[in-house]
Amino acid sequence: MTKRRFLIAGVVVVLAVGLYLFQPWRLVTNRTASDALLVPTSTSSPTSSASSPSASAMAMAPEGPVAVASGMFRSLEHATTGTASLVRLADGRHSVQFAGLDTSDGPDLHVYLSDKPSDSAEAAFGSGFTSLGKLKGNRGDQVYEIPASADLASVKSVVIWCQRFSAGFGVAPLDKP
Repeated sequence: MTKRRFLIAGVVVVLAVGLYLFQPWRLVTNRTASDALLVPTSTSSPTSSASSPSASAMAMAPEGPVAVASGMFRSLEHATTGTASLVRLADGRHSVQFAGLDTSDGPDLHVYLSDKPSDSAEAAFGSGFTSLGKLKGNRGDQVYEIPASADLASVKSVVIWCQRFSAGFGVAPLDKP
């Protein structure tokens, strides 16, 4: 009788730990974020570095947020769609915005700025990154502030990464600002 109780208790503990770690209900749940986009997606194309603006064009440059790089998400471990944009704010700070993001929900999803190109192997994104924090939702529009200490010259992509399982959900290219 005592062995049976220990066996049952062991199964309950293993089940509880498994549920905590894997959170299987996240396969059928969604969290939607509804941040106001800094730059509307219809005008969030990257600026061209091929031509240098004239002095009059610079004088007429918008004072508000400007998308300096943009790319579509590529799926990694989970189907992921939407657009990521690197946005320069009027005060010189930068943010990343996701427009129309749609991916799977996960137990420990984070947003990373990566120094790896978006076509790199998934495992490469687990290092050489700047964390922007937890993913606000697996669907919708969202904005993440970039810390002033981030080296934007080395940023090549933005990644949705599951820290718990070291797995990428999706990656989008971001050209150098």
